[in-house]
Parts: sequence; structure tokens; C-alpha cells
Amino acid sequence: LNSFPTRRSSDLRSVQDLKIRFSSILEDHFEAYDLKATKQDLRELFFQLIRLVKQKTGQKVVVLIDEYDKPILDSIHKPELAVEIREELKNYYSVLKDCDPYLRLVFITGVSKFSKVSLFSGLNNLEDITLSPEYSALCGYTQQDLETVFADYLEGVDLDEVRTWYNGYNWLGEAVYNPFDILLFLKQKSFSNYWFETGTPSFLIQLLRRDKYLVPEIEALEAGEEVLSSFDVDDMAVETLLFQTGYLTLKSFEQIGAFRRYGLGFPNLEVKSSLCNSVLTRYCKDRIAKTNNQSRLLDALVANDPDAMRDVFYAFFASIPYDWY
Repeated sequence: LNSFPTRRSSDLRSVQDLKIRFSSILEDHFEAYDLKATKQDLRELFFQLIRLVKQKTGQKVVVLIDEYDKPILDSIHKPELAVEIREELKNYYSVLKDCDPYLRLVFITGVSKFSKVSLFSGLNNLEDITLSPEYSALCGYTQQDLETVFADYLEGVDLDEVRTWYNGYNWLGEAVYNPFDILLFLKQKSFSNYWFETGTPSFLIQLLRRDKYLVPEIEALEAGEEVLSSFDVDDMAVETLLFQTGYLTLKSFEQIGAFRRYGLGFPNLEVKSSLCNSVLTRYCKDRIAKTNNQSRLLDALVANDPDAMRDVFYAFFASIPYDWY
């Protein structure tokens, strides 16, 4: 059973949208297995589907849930709606605990880690493999993958530069490349912010601004296990969101007694430059002036001209109204 397939990936705007989406998914599976639904309630219908598939095939069922958190994240900027959708999803996921005798495996993927209490109440036998070294290369290309599988596409390519731009994602194992970036880079043979351009992290930028977060501190953070662990709609630490959404990755790990200390930082040049530029764009309403200042600053740095660099900063600060405290 494959729930929340990507072919229906449009945003959910209400709990009713979620019910319609899930009802359609269940209907597809009843039809695929030539089964007759006798329940109306979606929770009971989900339970019935799993039980009937087990009876018909004689085999225990595997449930794959991709992007389990997407319905919540679609409405994360509307906390009340996000909570309503979370509670509805919780109702569906609780079925998996009741279906234990009929299940062989449940595999759940997603961007963010919501707490078991808030979303998987009762489903206490889930194993989180996010920070398991043996699975660290599961969702990315390793350096060996790049140099062997894509060898025919690497003529004239500066591998060190590719590593600087796109490698660096790490979960206590081997660092990996973002597959989306690599495929587009090898096609176009030019360095660009391919992954970052697939979606604007507007909500994340709003949080950084709301909390007056000092962006340079993102470069090198130290955090305990609680920062990397689960969060909920009404308790979202910026550092946790940055880590779980891929803008921060693990740089180091140290166990000191019972305390686990993690070093966090930007995974690569693409993420660092893109996120910083998004923050700057949000603060600077005059896009042309922002670009001009960036261009002048880069020219001054390349030319090793501190006087020109000073002029850029003077002009920038002079543009800030004096009553902006």
C-alpha cells in the first residue's frame, strides 16, 4: 500500500482536502486489489483495506508512506490549520498500531520529524534511522557513485569544485551529494543553485526574521540531542527546522558521558549562498540596490580595495532610516 503518492502533490488547504485526498488513495487501492469497501469512516476503511489485502494475498502487508509530513508543512504558516491536519493524520496513523498482526513492514519518509506523541500516538515501535551511519548514504550519491556511475559525463569537470558546491550532507556516516543537483549539473555543466530554486523557504525566512536570528551564527552551531529531535507545530526551534529541512548538516559528533554534542553547519556552497541571499532579499526591499551593492562589494574584494569596500558599507548603512530601532 502506497499512501500519499507524489502524483497528488498539490498543497492541502483544509482538513476536508486531506479527507478527499486520503479517500481517493484508499479507493484506488480497493480497486487495484478488486476488493469491496463496506465502511464509510476513513480510519475504519484504512483498517479494512489492510486486513482484506492480507486475507486475499495470504501475505502480510507492507505500507509505504512518502512525505508523511507534507500535509502539515503545507499549512505550517497557519498554526491552527496545521494542528487540525495533524490531528486528522494522527487518526489515520493510529490504524497502523491496530493492524500490527497484518503488517510485515511500515516505512515512513519525510522532511521533518514530528514527535511520536503528537502524530504517532501508540505507534511506539517505530525505529528512527535518520542518524544511523549504516543508512547515511541511502538518499544521496557518494563520491564513488559520482566518479563511477557518471564517469562518462565528467570529462573536463572540476570534481573539487563540484564537491564544494553540492557535497556535504552527512548523518554520522559518509557524506553525500544532492541527487537533484548532480543530475542537473551534469546535464547543463554549469554551477547553479538547482535544488534551492525548487522551492522558496519563505516560512523559514520568516522565522529567522521573527526571532532576530543572527545569520552568521548558522555557520558553526553546537547543539545537544534535543535540538535535532522532534518538534511540533507549537514548538519549532529555528535550528531544528534548519537541520531537518537540509539547510544544516552534521559536521561533528562527540559523546561526553550521557551528553551527545553535535556540530552543525552549512553542507555546501549552494545552501550557504542561497539561504543567505534569501535572507538578504527579504530584508532589502530595493532589489536593484541590493544587487548593485553585492556587485560592488565583490569587485572591491577581488581587487583588494578596502576603500571601495568601505564606501559600499557606508552607502548601505546610510540607506537605513535613523528611527529604525
